[in-house]
Amino acid sequence: MNPSADFWAGRRVLLTGHTGFKGSWLAAWLARLGARVHGLALPPETRPSLHALLGAAPALGETIGDIRDPATCAAAMAAASPEIVLHLAAQALVRRSYREPAATYATNAMGTLNLLEAARGRPGLRAILVATTDKVYRNDGAGRALREYDPLGGHDPYSASKAAAEIVVESHRASFLASAGVGVATARAGNVIGGGDWSEDRIIPDLLRALDAGRPVELRYPDAVRPWQHVLEPLAGYLRHAQALAEDPAGAPTALNFGPDPGAFLTVRDLVARFSARFAGRPGWTPQPGTHPAEAGYLTLDPARAAATLGWRSRLPADTAIDWTAGWHAALAAGARAADLVLADIERYEGATP
Repeated sequence: MNPSADFWAGRRVLLTGHTGFKGSWLAAWLARLGARVHGLALPPETRPSLHALLGAAPALGETIGDIRDPATCAAAMAAASPEIVLHLAAQALVRRSYREPAATYATNAMGTLNLLEAARGRPGLRAILVATTDKVYRNDGAGRALREYDPLGGHDPYSASKAAAEIVVESHRASFLASAGVGVATARAGNVIGGGDWSEDRIIPDLLRALDAGRPVELRYPDAVRPWQHVLEPLAGYLRHAQALAEDPAGAPTALNFGPDPGAFLTVRDLVARFSARFAGRPGWTPQPGTHPAEAGYLTLDPARAAATLGWRSRLPADTAIDWTAGWHAALAAGARAADLVLADIERYEGATP
């Protein structure tokens, strides 16, 4: 089921993280649906950045600032006067979280708290959806797909900070927001791929950099299994979930997984091989030397609850997601406009059959 233009048209939305990879795609999709979006985020971290290539701020403007600052969150909330808040701003990199644990907790846990505090008492606010991650679960490595009722936890600071954000959301929903009629929930997804991502320590950007440099990509954990999905898959889930929260604050799910069907999971080396096949076998891969921070070897999600409650299902097999991503970057290198490529993929996705 596609996001409803009838619901989103004219809707006032505060979108945090709109300068990031996922946020840029979501801002573009909301604009296509006719929403009136105000963004809150730091300046883009990468050059190039998808936000800059798209060439336009969200329709109602933007607040460039840090969610670690309560005053910045309050100012953005006042400027947006939102009916719906979509919270994507985060420190989202695992290895950076080992280097900067305090900053990671401050952004992911306290930043979420600052935003929820700014939302308290806002007239007209109907729903808040907080994007966390597939890594919020206490992963025992047993190799089973994780479900929403599994215990939260996290070994690395990134995962733990996102699990902490989940607890913050649950507390503020129970203590303040549910009684005000505001639907509040978390959405758990991760390992997205797609055009326009140039972040550090992510597999597609690393592949693109290796391709440009004419060398194999270095892999830390080639046999790690992840729930890879095209970026539009969880974003479609976020939009459906936020609508459900606005329409039925008390009855909508308070946490959902958005990921591919269990049979679609791939190892890192499988993804690299399939991406490299689109470029005559390049760049290929080689083991990265040295000792690396711990990461889960097997991480998969069970999305059955999203299917049962929202009618959301993954539409793009892994090979299709890889094809779209490789094709996007090949077209950009050939001179296509990023805005045209994003719109074309959104239209293709809306026409795809689950």
